[in-house]
Amino acid sequence: MTSDELLARLAALGIPARTVSHPPVFTVEEARRQRGDLPGTFTKNLFLRDKKGAMWMVVCREDRPVDLKALAPRIGANHLSFGSAERLQRHLGVIPGAVSPFAVVHDADRLVQVVLDREVLGHDPVNLHPLDNGRTTAISAADLLRFLEAEGHAPRLLDFPG
Repeated sequence: MTSDELLARLAALGIPARTVSHPPVFTVEEARRQRGDLPGTFTKNLFLRDKKGAMWMVVCREDRPVDLKALAPRIGANHLSFGSAERLQRHLGVIPGAVSPFAVVHDADRLVQVVLDREVLGHDPVNLHPLDNGRTTAISAADLLRFLEAEGHAPRLLDFPG
């Protein structure tokens, strides 16, 4: 699925979205420099796996420190590490830097579990890459939940420390 096809999927779900283009970004710091004065919440999206091969996408506020050792038992994982670029492409159809909850459209087998920082839902809009790290799409927090549920990936809501 392309970024434009994803935006059409959002429209088909009745989810209003505002998308802007920018140079591709690969880190939170690069994104901060490129976004200018876009309003809303920005996220850090981590593609993780454990020793047994189970996979998670952890979505939290961009300024959250994430301690993988402390996070693992909270989500029922055993020794979390970052998933490889190959695994990311195979399961979520995106490259590093383009990870966002929108990528679950490629996980038809529902192998990736979504863990969402509850605080992200307290701010509108939520800004995410629409399968392309050269674009940012803003949707409401309620619509993010609605999208994830429509894709069969209802998230596990988690209170992150700090």
